[in-house]
Amino acid sequence: IDLANSLYAEYPEQGFTDVADTDWFADAVQYVSDNGMMNGTSQTTFGPNETTTRGMIVTILYRLEGEPEAEATSAFADVAADMYYADAVNWAAANNIVTGYDDTSFGPDDTITREQMAAILYRYAQYKGYDVTTGGMALNEYTDAGQISEYAVPAMQWANENGLITGSTATTIEPQKRSAGISPCGSLLFAETSFTGEDT
Repeated sequence: IDLANSLYAEYPEQGFTDVADTDWFADAVQYVSDNGMMNGTSQTTFGPNETTTRGMIVTILYRLEGEPEAEATSAFADVAADMYYADAVNWAAANNIVTGYDDTSFGPDDTITREQMAAILYRYAQYKGYDVTTGGMALNEYTDAGQISEYAVPAMQWANENGLITGSTATTIEPQKRSAGISPCGSLLFAETSFTGEDT
């Protein structure tokens, strides 16, 4: 997906031929489009099945915040200053919304996983000052909960308890699964702003 166009192009009419009113993600697409969080890949297409990267998600949250100036430049060597997501990653790193794979690599073009998405949304909610306490029992029903990376356990508990990330099946949550398309991520962001009461 061309993020330079998909995130920053402004289209006066948001009628996407690849998003039907009956699609489960239609309301989410309308919301993120109306609020400037995500736009189409062209005047008539949204690209709901395009993959979603780590850089894209951070850029969307950055736009949701009104594109504030970052206090410092991140140390991530793989985030070039001239890339569309550079300011967003710098802002997110400065506010502990992202930490990267290590001190010097972020992987902005890597397709985001379910646990990575949960962790970013969880830290964003903390940044906003929202209550992220959980009962701690939400993941017990999933047989693959042990596959959740240690850093992501609190985030997955929170996201699951609040309906932001649900099981892939009745017994699995697939924390390492990579995003199959941009429409589920738009739905997550729609759910996140609804949960937090964010009004854009």
